[in-house]
Amino acid sequence: MIQSMTGFGKATLQLQTKKITVELKSLNSKGLDLNVRIPSLYREMELGLRNQIAQRLERGKVDFSLYIEITGEDTSSKINVPIVKGYMNQLRQVVPGDDTELLKMAIRMPDAMKVEREEIDENEWKEIQTVIEEASKNIQNFRISEGTALEKEFLHRIANIMTLMNDTVALDSERIQTVKTRLQTAIDELKVTVDENRFEQELIFYLEKYDITEEKVRLENHLNYFIETLAGTEANGRKLGFITQEMGREINTMGSKSNHAQMQKLVVQMKDELEKIKEQVLNVL
Repeated sequence: MIQSMTGFGKATLQLQTKKITVELKSLNSKGLDLNVRIPSLYREMELGLRNQIAQRLERGKVDFSLYIEITGEDTSSKINVPIVKGYMNQLRQVVPGDDTELLKMAIRMPDAMKVEREEIDENEWKEIQTVIEEASKNIQNFRISEGTALEKEFLHRIANIMTLMNDTVALDSERIQTVKTRLQTAIDELKVTVDENRFEQELIFYLEKYDITEEKVRLENHLNYFIETLAGTEANGRKLGFITQEMGREINTMGSKSNHAQMQKLVVQMKDELEKIKEQVLNVL
């Protein structure tokens, strides 16, 4: 079963005085590129958090966000009353005004608010870890769903290449006859006597040089191996990428050997199908 590296997962948790929201987004990447955005209160937990996400997602450019929304009356931000009153007294000396207007100005001044340092509640963090795990499962399910769609696309493209390859091989006998006729015509036009045995030997050599049987066999093996890898229990985008490289080599060799307009057209179509596979393989985990 293959998985896509593209995905999105979200989960929420309502605590007594705050709402926790976790979001995970991922795109394709050669390795795991993890960007973490969490409140400063939980910064000391970042290393363990990264390990938790890495074990679940493995690869991809991943954005992790942890949002906190205060829903209760409890807050770590308090008005620094002595400082605010001091600002108001100083402002009265500068401009006259009622207390409401002075308060509006004073509250925006430096140190008007004080933030009390919170300590991490271990029980609360365990609950947050649970919601992180839920979001990780959600994004993984998204990736599996996308992987199913990719698998169908791959199988369709592989079937197209297989058909085009067989069509190419079917033209081989016609191509060989065309080569024989062309060589014989050229000799006839020269109006010279040719040793028939030598002519046959040279013709066999020429045809062996442009024979595509080995390429056909190897390409067929690569196509079957690609399908076998798709059906494997582990997602392996890198392996699929290596197989497509080998497929490309065989298709290119068939094209260089074909020396036949219709066969070369079919080879171009095979290359087009393979390029579409390669583009999508980059998204496979």
